[in-house]
Amino acid sequence: MDGSDAKPGLRVGQGFDVHRFSDDPGRPLVLGGVVVGSAPGLVGHSDADVVSHALADALLGAAELGDLGRHFPDTDPTWEGVGSLELLRRVMSMLEGRQMVVLNADCTIVCDKPRLGEYTPRMARQLTSLVCAPVSVKCKGAEGLGALGRVEGIACLSVALVSARERASGDGRATRSSSS
Repeated sequence: MDGSDAKPGLRVGQGFDVHRFSDDPGRPLVLGGVVVGSAPGLVGHSDADVVSHALADALLGAAELGDLGRHFPDTDPTWEGVGSLELLRRVMSMLEGRQMVVLNADCTIVCDKPRLGEYTPRMARQLTSLVCAPVSVKCKGAEGLGALGRVEGIACLSVALVSARERASGDGRATRSSSS
């Protein structure tokens, strides 16, 4: 077999992000692109959306493109206050440039407060629409343990499955695009 009959390569990436709560009463809490009412926002250079950040990191990892901080450093004023969905859009463009498509992703938010169950379906719809693949979003408590259990912030873990697209070669055969 010369590789021309090989199926597109599947790649898995994992992401993680954590931010502490802000003391600024005017800072909104944004998770998965959804504003969560009556909860303090998170401290960060951008909007501190831990769900979008973790998902973006998972996608970058699957594509062997490093991490979010490499592409959007918190030392660059360009990204100050930017919405994390915009960062995620840019990550999707990077994947498209590598001929990679997202097959699915899963995000787990870790926090004891606020309760987020009513918001997760909207987060999932928002992220699914942006990455053009199913994204599940769920919440787990920290059971009172550590900084998350003391309600000092929110964390999110994410995993994503991506595939290299097949493209036609000059002789009409389908070939797998390279991820490097």
